Amino acid sequence: MGAEVKSMEIKKPQQATNEQIISSKKIRDFIGDVKSEIQKINWTSRDELIFYTKLVVGATFSFGMAIYFLDLFIQGILSSLNYVLHLVS
Repeated sequence: MGAEVKSMEIKKPQQATNEQIISSKKIRDFIGDVKSEIQKINWTSRDELIFYTKLVVGATFSFGMAIYFLDLFIQGILSSLNYVLHLVS
């Protein structure tokens, strides 16, 4: 029944600096990779961007108006049906 005592290992300051150097090198490599990937992106031109923005706004407005008129049409049918049912009963 002997008690075992385990001592904690103490990190040497030199190991911590080596880890910091490796970590900072990884960060620099990552930032360099991000910059190179951003340069590979094929950005749209100003004219294309304006055209596509107008297209999206126009399509959204058109679909919105179509839904609005369809809603008015359905309300009219239901209102007429309601009026006819009140006349019958």
